[in-house]
Amino acid sequence: MKPMKNPSRPPASVTPEQADEIAVKILAWLSGHDDLMSRFLAMTGIEARDIRRAAGEPGFFGGLTGFLMNHEPTLMAFSAESGVPVERIQAAHRHFAGPGEGVWL
Repeated sequence: MKPMKNPSRPPASVTPEQADEIAVKILAWLSGHDDLMSRFLAMTGIEARDIRRAAGEPGFFGGLTGFLMNHEPTLMAFSAESGVPVERIQAAHRHFAGPGEGVWL
């Protein structure tokens, strides 16, 4: 079941710097959760030893935020543990992936 957008509230926005900061927080958080990091690496095809290089490539942060956006339990866990509101994670994902990509709220 796809959650509905709230038409009375405009989507949150972030600056490019804030989007980068959120993505770095996601990466740090994933590194502390071996099962999720393994799943992320398996889904992206990135080797753990190459993560630092991959993080500098275009599209990496979009894939990282997309990983959360495509699995609500992981998104909610990150939000709760990091204190980053879901709306800001969604805005960071929009920044990296473009409007309309992976937006489920």
